[in-house]
Amino acid sequence: MNSMQAVGVAAPLKVEIREKTFRSTEGVGVVALRDLSFEVGSGEFACLLGPSGCGKTTTLRILLGLDRAYSGSIRMPAGDSHRIAAVFQEPVLLPWRTVEQNIRLTLPPSLKKVVLDELFEALGLSGLETLYPSELSLGLARRVALARAFATEPSILFLDEPFVSLDEATAERLRSLLVTIWSTRPTTALMVTHNLREALLLADRIIVLSPRPGKVVGIFNVGLPRPERDADHLDRLVRAFKQQFAGVDGFA
Repeated sequence: MNSMQAVGVAAPLKVEIREKTFRSTEGVGVVALRDLSFEVGSGEFACLLGPSGCGKTTTLRILLGLDRAYSGSIRMPAGDSHRIAAVFQEPVLLPWRTVEQNIRLTLPPSLKKVVLDELFEALGLSGLETLYPSELSLGLARRVALARAFATEPSILFLDEPFVSLDEATAERLRSLLVTIWSTRPTTALMVTHNLREALLLADRIIVLSPRPGKVVGIFNVGLPRPERDADHLDRLVRAFKQQFAGVDGFA
């Protein structure tokens, strides 16, 4: 038995997953999540951090309504737009549509004629609007995916390790772009990752999950303005995190 309902814009995203179980091909039950409970406040950028296989992506699929076979309840912040946007590990662009067409395809009727120049400029996509996905590097394709998500003006944004498989220099540029665009278009955001430094760079709070079956083992409040999160401060945050979560393994 599960339920999902929208709540007012001031209310947080509230997740209460009592259990999520998969069945193997042999019919054996595998518990992915158990007693997973957390909240994300309105306008907050939170990261769901945990080792590979702990159920982070499964949680995101439940929040997106792609998996309803679980026990528990989800409360979603609706906001004025009632829109949810997601950025996945792969950009998922239609190869026969241009950059701008891929972005506009997801827009609701009320935003079909919106001018996207400022968004393109912020994400370094100006002049690339008429290119097709086959003409883009993976890094540029990821920028298009970010633009597509923010263009919808969502009330909540989910991100599933959007910078995985990129070289570190490219990933670092995209993290910086994400912070910039989110700061100018703030929305409630939840990102799943297993990269500790990435979470410390981006998040207001980090929700730390245990190995499977995933449940919350603690919360780390970053407590440092993003402009101050340089390499030295990140090193200090890493040490503080590891001191708070000593014995919790599996973070990159």
